[in-house]
Amino acid sequence: MKNLILLIVFNILIVSCKNNKATSEDKSHDHNTTEKAEEPKKKPLSPHTETMAMIGDAHIHIDYSSPGVRGRIIFGGLVGYDNVWQAGAHKATWIETNKDLIINGEVLPKGKYGFFTIPSKGDWTVMFNKNWDQHGKDEYDEKDDVLRFTVTPTILEDTTEHLEYKVNKISDTEGEISLSWEKVKLSFNFKI
Repeated sequence: MKNLILLIVFNILIVSCKNNKATSEDKSHDHNTTEKAEEPKKKPLSPHTETMAMIGDAHIHIDYSSPGVRGRIIFGGLVGYDNVWQAGAHKATWIETNKDLIINGEVLPKGKYGFFTIPSKGDWTVMFNKNWDQHGKDEYDEKDDVLRFTVTPTILEDTTEHLEYKVNKISDTEGEISLSWEKVKLSFNFKI
């Protein structure tokens, strides 16, 4: 009797395993099932980026989002003339320096600053603002400007597709900060 019970249990197990195997094979060969293919991640339209350089013992760091032209009119179009612009996309662009900088004959104390401009058909206004951590220009207040001056932009022959900042070394005590986008380049020198 004991052997008969064992034989019945053994047969039940074999049949059960065959059914499970058939079921899993059916699933793998069922052409009506749809599996979600992973969609490739979209490249951001305004990727977050940064640039930095050492000029002598001064470390200059610029953090910004880099929008693309994508066939649009940028200055005088997407970025209106005579309006404050956060000089990037999304959050305000910020610049940090570990040393005091002399820009346009004035001292920019070491620290971290929101970087804003007012583009125009002529000279642009450049502002370093105490409020570096803000979305766009939503909280921009001229009272928080630490330094403000004007710069004449250069018109480029070739289009710069994505907004690009550079910190270039001129000497151990002097450098240049520039931004280029569309057909405009804005640059100014600084001394340590």
